[in-house]
Amino acid sequence: MRWPALLVMLCTAPILRAELPAPRLDRLFPMGAAAGSTIEVEITAGSAEEVKELLFDHPGIRAELIKDRKFKVTVAADVPTGTYDARITARLGLSSPRLFAVSRGMTETLKVGIIDSSDKSQLISMNSIVNGNTDGNREDYYRFSGRKGQRVTMDCQAAKLESPLDAAMTLYRMDGKSLATSSDYFGRDPFLDFIVPEDGEYVVSLYDLSYRGGNPYRLILSDRANVENVFPRAVQSGKSVELTLLGRNLGASAIPSPLAISDLPMQELRQTITVPNNLISRRDFTFIDHPTDYSVAATAATCRVTGFQYQPLIDGQTGRAHTLLVVDEPVRIEAEPNDSGDKAQQITLPAVVSGRFDRERDADWFSFECPETGKYGIHVFSEQIGGRADPYFAVTNEKGERLAEFDDFGHRLQAFDGHLRDPFGTIDMQAKKTYRILVQDRYRRGGARFQYVLTIRKEQPEFYISSIHSANPGPLGLNLRKGGAAYLDLIIHSEGLQTPITITGEKLPPGVHVTPTTFVANSHAAVVVWADENAPDYVGPIELLAESKIDDKGLSLVRTVRPTTRISGEGSSRPMRQHYLGVHDTAAFRLAFEKPKITVEKGKSTTVKVQLKRYWPDFTGKVKLLPLVNPNNMTFKEVEIGDGQNEASLTIEVNGNAKTGTHTFTVLGQAQVPFQAEAKGKKGNQLISQPAIPLQIEVLEPAKK
Repeated sequence: MRWPALLVMLCTAPILRAELPAPRLDRLFPMGAAAGSTIEVEITAGSAEEVKELLFDHPGIRAELIKDRKFKVTVAADVPTGTYDARITARLGLSSPRLFAVSRGMTETLKVGIIDSSDKSQLISMNSIVNGNTDGNREDYYRFSGRKGQRVTMDCQAAKLESPLDAAMTLYRMDGKSLATSSDYFGRDPFLDFIVPEDGEYVVSLYDLSYRGGNPYRLILSDRANVENVFPRAVQSGKSVELTLLGRNLGASAIPSPLAISDLPMQELRQTITVPNNLISRRDFTFIDHPTDYSVAATAATCRVTGFQYQPLIDGQTGRAHTLLVVDEPVRIEAEPNDSGDKAQQITLPAVVSGRFDRERDADWFSFECPETGKYGIHVFSEQIGGRADPYFAVTNEKGERLAEFDDFGHRLQAFDGHLRDPFGTIDMQAKKTYRILVQDRYRRGGARFQYVLTIRKEQPEFYISSIHSANPGPLGLNLRKGGAAYLDLIIHSEGLQTPITITGEKLPPGVHVTPTTFVANSHAAVVVWADENAPDYVGPIELLAESKIDDKGLSLVRTVRPTTRISGEGSSRPMRQHYLGVHDTAAFRLAFEKPKITVEKGKSTTVKVQLKRYWPDFTGKVKLLPLVNPNNMTFKEVEIGDGQNEASLTIEVNGNAKTGTHTFTVLGQAQVPFQAEAKGKKGNQLISQPAIPLQIEVLEPAKK
């Protein structure tokens, strides 16, 4: 049995992972546009002298520099609705990304002036999107016309698009009577659902809970189809599956639903989809909208999800995308009544159950006979698939004796945050024995939004790897100076895997290299990217693949390394579709080992030389050699390459418990370098950390005496 508390927090020695200054893209305004339109976008950025480009990760979105920090952005008519990463390039390189939304079939407008009272409210039309910025210590008021019985939704997208705005909304009649309020509905963003009581005008106020100014938002006013969620949330790979859409204004084919949200009736609509069959082999997750609205704090929530986002099409309009978990096995639907152990729903293993806490205090029990003795992995997915529950589960034997209870799970490390409210655990079970599992929301909540998926499988080798650029001051883009090196932190969620994992680079530009990086049974590793001295300038995507050979017959697991990015300095993170790399200028120095590969026996030490090549003539100072992420059971004492020196000896201790095979080892060189941060400024000392080109260490069994 494995207890989550031992896995939640990963601790490493505190090292200042500093880099040379690079652009930091803080905000875009507006934060979106309609497909087929051209708009002016203004950016807010730090360390962004001589801004050159605004780049998007879709070729149909192009930007032309008008003047410093202002761009003409053209969105092609065929760009799908969704969110996209935007980055800038400037004198100091490539920036971190920010999100940009593309709409379709809606009128895009701008907030005009100060609209801080109902008397000054801005009139907006139905089925439009208002792009605005908050004013400090003020509310923004918008008014619209409604017809009696009309179902209207107001969706404020701010945190979803990485705005710091913590918004709230209140709906009023024109006489000032409050009709509805909302905050924290989709993550930190508010959402209002409203049935117009009588013909007339209505006013909505939008404000920051801290009354801060200058924070952007997109307010969507609509009477069109709005899908709250879909069910089931787990679907079998390659199969045709009927989904039930739950929502509002779902069209003439919709039927009334027995479920309600905030005491307002819902509708249901059936749609049949064919599940992609190309996701399981690499355990991939593809998305339309970046999954950023799953919780109050942004997380890398989908770091262990195999699946895709489904975007329903109703009356020619698309809306919010919904995450579906893709599995190999047939999916069972949770069936009431199963509120107690003696009424537990019977399932067989391996099991995938799509369920929902239908009402407050709902408790879902499941019973099964274990087919064979062994260790079984149990997952409950809710936050990871856009559900709003905070589930836990408990396992009992047939006598009702509680064997284990599992709650929140996931890794937090450096800038990566994959710690979720969804539980996971493994437990040893005996063949032909009966077990029961209780699944429940921690706070006994329930309703249409509280969906989950339960999976129970005999543990098999599996792993998921995420990558993130954690260096400070963050968030930063991945910048690589010619002749130098940079690194990405790797965060590994593995289940039952004991064989080495090797990381390789894919689709790398000319002159850029990734040394194959091998590690065993780690939760944290790092991969180094390095450039030749004459590498051409480059800005674009790179890919990383992970492979583990799990048996002697050549069977391998190949997984795409999932890129994530830091959102803010506090360590929050979210997925990206691709890592972008910028290659430019020349590095201050390069570190490399004298030999690229060595052998050493378990329980012994070995001494290697680390060589320093200085590129900047005025950099003559010392370089301290620190650990980056050492392989298990290998250590070394920190050493320095002295002032004016170009070499140092490093002694690596290999513990007797080290695993035989190839391990990738590197060090982090930390130095004060002279750097001119501003074009017209003076040079000053800048602390930077740069990895060495890695060393491959072949660990051998001790020689027989």
